Amino acid sequence: MPFIHRDGVRVYYNAVGEGPAILLTNGYNLTSYMWRGLVDALSDRHRVITWDVRGHGRSDSPSEPDAYSQTLALGDMAAILDAEGVKDAILAGHSMGGYLSLAFHVEHPARVRALILIGTGPGYRDAKARDGWNRHAEGRARYFEKHGIENLGEFEGHGGENRSATGLALAARGILTQHDSRVIDSVAKIRIPTLVIAGSEDVDFLRGMEFLATRIPGARKIFLPDAGHLPNIEQPRAFNSAVRQFLRQLDSEDSTRAGAVDPSKPAGAKRRDTPGTGTGPQPG
Repeated sequence: MPFIHRDGVRVYYNAVGEGPAILLTNGYNLTSYMWRGLVDALSDRHRVITWDVRGHGRSDSPSEPDAYSQTLALGDMAAILDAEGVKDAILAGHSMGGYLSLAFHVEHPARVRALILIGTGPGYRDAKARDGWNRHAEGRARYFEKHGIENLGEFEGHGGENRSATGLALAARGILTQHDSRVIDSVAKIRIPTLVIAGSEDVDFLRGMEFLATRIPGARKIFLPDAGHLPNIEQPRAFNSAVRQFLRQLDSEDSTRAGAVDPSKPAGAKRRDTPGTGTGPQPG
């Protein structure tokens, strides 16, 4: 199994298919297993990279609290892309993974070709609201410390691959918690194609998803009926179809831009493609 090694912490990832790269980031207490149906749907035309956020799945779950932070998780994402030789990628993330994808765009905008945001939110400007979220995260941590992971059972989103209650508790405190408004402040500045997709019954996140859909310029919104917080699992056919359509449109728009005539050049002049902006296979 492929891993990256980050200061003694092994982070699991897997890559299949050839073509433009997509990095899929799991939600809290889920694992890369949650993406199995989407991987099958996309790997015929894309390099699909899945990974387990530290503390989850097959990634290590160190016992030190300072081994968990959003900064470290974003570094893990960058290191995985580097290991695969990927200069820029489409980022897709669910819930916590969607927030990390937005945060990655804040830190590394040139490395993000497009965003697919699933059942997530933009964070908070209001400190009291943020404190409320962090109390929720602390509650998740205490739940796993008290009850362990046995009650997860065969929950579809993790596939029995979570191994450590300690890892999940520390990930809640270190990665799920939020400390500032940098992500929500960045939303209106996003200038890349974005798909916002959620289940119509995901009541806890619909307001945040509506905010993202209306504030990100040109964002495409799809709310799938009869689905909650895991639309990719609850309505897999409709979800996969929506993502594939978005990616086809993205490739078509890229091809149109690549074929546009530069009026500053004389007729018959050869166009020189900018590295990393084509629609063909990415390195790795």
